[in-house]
Amino acid sequence: MKTSIATVCLSGTLAEKLHAAASAGFDGVEIFEPDLIAAPESPEEIRALAARLGLTLDLYQPMRDVEGVDEDAFRDVLRRAEAKFGLMQRLGIDVVLCCSNVATATIDDDEVSASQLRRLGELARGYGIRIAFEALAWGRFVDDYRRAWRIARLADHPAVGVCLDSFHILSRGHDPAAIEQIPGEKIFFLQLADAPALSMDVLSWSRHHRLFPGEGSFDLTRFLTHVVRAGYTGPVSLEVFNDTFRQTDVRSTAVHARRSLRWLEDAVARELGAEAGFAPLPGAGAPAAFDFVEIKAEDTSSIEALLETVGFTPRGKHRTKPVTLWTAGAARVVLNEQHARGLDPHLAALGFAVSDPAALTARAGELGTPFAYRRTYAGEQALDGAVAPDGTEIYWAPQGDGGGEPAWAAEFEHGASVRDSPVVGIDHVSLGQPWQVIDEAILFFASVLELPTASSTEVASPQGLVQSRVIQSPDGSIRIPLNVSPPILSGRRAALPQHVAFACDDIVALARAARARGLSPLPIPQNYYDDLAARFDLDDAFLATLKELDLVYDRDADGEYLHFYTATVGDLFCEFVERRGRYDGYGAGNAPVRLSAQQAGAEPADIVRA
Repeated sequence: MKTSIATVCLSGTLAEKLHAAASAGFDGVEIFEPDLIAAPESPEEIRALAARLGLTLDLYQPMRDVEGVDEDAFRDVLRRAEAKFGLMQRLGIDVVLCCSNVATATIDDDEVSASQLRRLGELARGYGIRIAFEALAWGRFVDDYRRAWRIARLADHPAVGVCLDSFHILSRGHDPAAIEQIPGEKIFFLQLADAPALSMDVLSWSRHHRLFPGEGSFDLTRFLTHVVRAGYTGPVSLEVFNDTFRQTDVRSTAVHARRSLRWLEDAVARELGAEAGFAPLPGAGAPAAFDFVEIKAEDTSSIEALLETVGFTPRGKHRTKPVTLWTAGAARVVLNEQHARGLDPHLAALGFAVSDPAALTARAGELGTPFAYRRTYAGEQALDGAVAPDGTEIYWAPQGDGGGEPAWAAEFEHGASVRDSPVVGIDHVSLGQPWQVIDEAILFFASVLELPTASSTEVASPQGLVQSRVIQSPDGSIRIPLNVSPPILSGRRAALPQHVAFACDDIVALARAARARGLSPLPIPQNYYDDLAARFDLDDAFLATLKELDLVYDRDADGEYLHFYTATVGDLFCEFVERRGRYDGYGAGNAPVRLSAQQAGAEPADIVRA
């Protein structure tokens, strides 16, 4: 699959964009006209730079308002076009994007538009250039790709074809199946963009909220499948207008963009098989379970004290590193003080148990994922891993035999005997995300780990609206809410604290035992319990127990959810949960109470009483 990207997708100067696209592995670029106009380099210098970088210049765009006009206006179109065609010759580009008219169109007649495109095509042919006619979703008369193709067919000129843009087609709800009725050789160019499902005017939606494939709600796999079946063999290009991407580092955004196309190529290859001519990624499958969470700090004693109160067992110190392991049931917590000078407790890494670690490593490599590195000594198990967009390290290892402990756990020595605990495993891990990386994080988990987005919600907090998107494996064994920090808070790594939620089989017993051992849970206000009594018909004794233990509660048609929180230490707090029945949520209605309580207790606090 030949890949391309429009320079409008990236921040920086035109030269910086070309370097970033080449470094990320793109085959070519579309030149967005404003980028060229602002560039100090001449068209010849841009052409030469692209050649040195191994990039083709695939498309010049856009030429606007070229059809559906009267003769006086069309004479001006031809004048503009001749200047642009000369410029394109200097750049060495042979395809120009011509958008359907949104501003000057006065004639709603396919024959007129076709005639004008034919004349424009004849002028273009003299320069060795082809016209790719695109129906803009907000075109005054032509806003449907099927009508754009009808007009191009009526033009009946070898230099006139169509450009298909997934946003303009899917945002209007048009069925892309009719793409297969367009001869592949008349599809002169293909542009792809994903987008979230929004209710707003389509122009604003397009200009500010497009996303890379795999990050939004469009079915781009189906869309591209139709294009392939039509016989299109040209570049598969990204045209993504997005305010965030135009502000972030140009090189990392280019890698992010290229990863999205590799993910989409894999999806279409799996849909069409050999018919597509696309290459599938190594199939690793979604992780089977959480393997471990790692908390890093210069001094992890506060976390050790917390784990002690809830029944975790200290399993010993690593034989070569200042790292300890604590376990309860299937939950494993690694406490790491190596290279942690000056660091407060924070969630540094997640480990997953997978069926085929080698395949996952190969998959991550093909997706251009930055790998995590840790020194491994002789006799120690090497864990492959990657760095998520927020900086969290993600590792994977083989599942333990028969669901038992993984091989790496044997590297910890002189630990205590395992004791019983109501904690049975890791229920979910919430990762606070800086606002500028959330879309890349969605793609990272979907493409590398094959963990799709299961749900999304918004929660009011004292600091602003928090958006939460839940990454979840099909069987629910992996749950990762990604909570987006309001932009005003994102001056540090993750303004919202990370947190680990541990699953319990008897949360009341756990809460009582933990309190007896000195745990101070996050205090919940009386107003919450007054409201709880109004919302649910709860037994008085049960309600009193919830209040006594600072437990919060939710239920739906499928079951109940009981949980409590610890205070925040550094960038981390813990949650302990009990799911009853088939409850599958996270107690989202309780999140504003938790966020307010955390804000009220934002000063450093002891989570375990001395």
